[in-house]
Amino acid sequence: MRPPVAIAFLHGGKQGSWIWDEVRAAIALQAGPDAPETLTLDVPGCGTKRGRDVASLALGDVVEELADDLAASGRRLILVGHSQAGTVLPRLAAARRDQVAKLVYLTCSVPEEGQTLAAMLGTGLQGTNDAEIGWPLDPATHSPDQLFAEMFCNDMDDAERDAFLGRLGGDDWPAACAVTDTQWGCAAVRDIPARYVIALRDTILTPPWQERFAARLNAASITRVDAGHQLLQTRPQAVAEILLAEVKDTL
Repeated sequence: MRPPVAIAFLHGGKQGSWIWDEVRAAIALQAGPDAPETLTLDVPGCGTKRGRDVASLALGDVVEELADDLAASGRRLILVGHSQAGTVLPRLAAARRDQVAKLVYLTCSVPEEGQTLAAMLGTGLQGTNDAEIGWPLDPATHSPDQLFAEMFCNDMDDAERDAFLGRLGGDDWPAACAVTDTQWGCAAVRDIPARYVIALRDTILTPPWQERFAARLNAASITRVDAGHQLLQTRPQAVAEILLAEVKDTL
């Protein structure tokens, strides 16, 4: 019999619901017939929602659409996000408080209230400004593939890197989510239990920044995994183990 709580997944920037394939397969393998139901969400413009005109959409529109997606599931949920999903999960959980039992943030980012995501990321290299995350390579002198390889694939072998980079390129969040929106709503979901998973080899959201994000997201529980930013691909079994423990703890 499947657990009464399901897992809902939200992807990060430049990615879509396809990013969870390996984790969902690992959950099914580890839990067998007792595996929880899983569902994947797509931000407008990404995954199953590619090709839409999202130029006029703001974060509030994204939250409203995703809240409708959750409502349609009719399930009690553990809400899981990766990377830029940290900017959405608090407001989404507040919108569907009746459904969301727990939050799990996998190397998620979230700016301070009143700050845009673009401002938090900055334009310089890492380590040049403590108020900005910075970039591991100079975007002005490196191609997108070079930048993405360093950000996402530093713990992959050559074949894994090439396969992963080959899947990128068709998913784009609404621009306002990075350059205009400034309200993230973390304080409103302080009462919802939250876990933050730190990827110790992440080269874009480095561990010290992840510690900051865990505090901003009010995550009382922290797990550390020896992996890069795409632990969903390189350590799916470890991610599945963490999530199945959360399901068991929620029963």
